[in-house]
Amino acid sequence: MRTTLRIRRAAVVFTAIGALALTGCGDDGDGGGKKTDEGGSTTGKGSTPSVALPKLDGEKLSVAAVWTGAEQANFVKVLKEFEKRTGAQVTFVPAQDPIVNFLGTKIAGGQPPDVAMIPQVGAIQQAVAKKWAKPVGDEAKAQLSKNYAKVWQGLGAVDGTQYGVYYKAANKSLIWYNTKAFENAGASEPKTWTDFLSTAETVSASGVTPVSVGGADGWTLTDWFENIYLSQAGPEKYDQLAQHKIKWTDPSVKDALTTLGQLFGKPSLIAGGADGALQTEFPASVTQTFTGGDQPKAAMVYEGDFVGVNIAQTKAKIGTDAKVFPFPAVGAESPVVTGGDAAVALKDGKGAQALLTWLASADAAKIAAEQGGFISPNKSLDPSAYPNDVQRTMAKALIAAGDAVRFDMSDQAPQSFGGTPGKGEWKTLQDFLKNPKDIAGTQAKLESDAAKAYKS
Repeated sequence: MRTTLRIRRAAVVFTAIGALALTGCGDDGDGGGKKTDEGGSTTGKGSTPSVALPKLDGEKLSVAAVWTGAEQANFVKVLKEFEKRTGAQVTFVPAQDPIVNFLGTKIAGGQPPDVAMIPQVGAIQQAVAKKWAKPVGDEAKAQLSKNYAKVWQGLGAVDGTQYGVYYKAANKSLIWYNTKAFENAGASEPKTWTDFLSTAETVSASGVTPVSVGGADGWTLTDWFENIYLSQAGPEKYDQLAQHKIKWTDPSVKDALTTLGQLFGKPSLIAGGADGALQTEFPASVTQTFTGGDQPKAAMVYEGDFVGVNIAQTKAKIGTDAKVFPFPAVGAESPVVTGGDAAVALKDGKGAQALLTWLASADAAKIAAEQGGFISPNKSLDPSAYPNDVQRTMAKALIAAGDAVRFDMSDQAPQSFGGTPGKGEWKTLQDFLKNPKDIAGTQAKLESDAAKAYKS
């Protein structure tokens, strides 16, 4: 699962997220309401739709996204309500990373989806450059203006024209842990990177490997690097590196890789060592942390709020068996990195634009929020829709950050560098996981690949 448009920096620190209860899920999103004159329906007795949708009886639409499992199932519930309100038929099309390549194949074959959920700013820009993306219509823009901070609108725009509707966001500066493993080791939640490494050693001494790393998915490694870099180098340097205004051979990159190497350079602290981590995909990195009771394969796993969806596939209960703490501060502050996915129309027509309008609405956000494992950048969404206080806290903090939020470095980069399996940053950081002593070689390779990508 990649939901990553991981925001660079928000002027907010997520707090009070130690004790969770991500166990509740909302209704099935079917609504059950009556049709309105615009083809909409209420979502329950006494409720009024926040958005008017056209009648699309019999129209067939398709939506492509890289989501799988529970994340896909929850999104389908949102699409089902759109079907109910409009009369359209919507098919979910499973996509693969890199999504630009997947979409290129579909377009070349004459079968592009009507809408694609794109998880990278760079990929949106590529879709526009290739003349695939269609501008957002007036109805969807009205929803964006009403429901979104300007920064979210701007991130979906290219050269002043709106193309993307941000549907989903994620807080990706969290470390989840197995409470029984921590209790048995006598470990407590660390606040700094030094404390984190000390905690890892404490857990290791108890007989449990401390950290699970999903190294088979290169995007998880970019997230590790970005959190460390943001906290250690600061937001200004981060912005410069994200735009390639400074090179990857800069001393600040060396410092961040050296810090990351303090973990990656100790195979005993990583489940399966480097080789095992490189064979572990993201979902397994989560589930192996919360299976096996007090003897899991690892005691901690780093990733975003959406990890709750994966934990729900185990017997562990969030709030008791599984808890979370903010990514430890390397510099003066803990980093705040978040992500998201934007809906982009690839076909002209009433149906695709109606779907963008729907996904920009508070009604669609409510259905998704009720499922858990989801945060919306939609400021009109009532926080009570979230199933627990932790989700509400993270969502409120994201909204409160307003225009101060910034997006993830790798997702701002050209996709060939920041978002392609087996290439660019993903591959180089996988190599770094295998050989964390080669910091100079890692920097040189990152700079070589970045220079080529940013010129193309």
